[in-house]
Amino acid sequence: MASELLKVSHTAGVTNSESVLIDGASGHTYTILSILICETAGAAETFDLYIDDDGGGTDYEIYSDQALAANATFEHTSKFVIEGTDHLCMATGNSANVDVVVSYLDQTL
Repeated sequence: MASELLKVSHTAGVTNSESVLIDGASGHTYTILSILICETAGAAETFDLYIDDDGGGTDYEIYSDQALAANATFEHTSKFVIEGTDHLCMATGNSANVDVVVSYLDQTL
């Protein structure tokens, strides 16, 4: 039976090692609706947001070295889709403290 569920992913404390924001599962299609990224440590930062294709290490950049001001929030509102076992990932340029909220539609067949 097919289903469509609105979901949210909360990831606190993203830093300069890869954080998986959405860990895709076989048989699912994820429509990303919005991504909110908030710097919480009071220091300007950069970040990379990318899709890890099939969780296999091939990364496709959505943002590369995107600036994020101290105590600021960056909002991504363009919709895009990831499928199956793809992962939506993020990492900052330096040691940091960044919170991320992803709103998405999870569809299964």
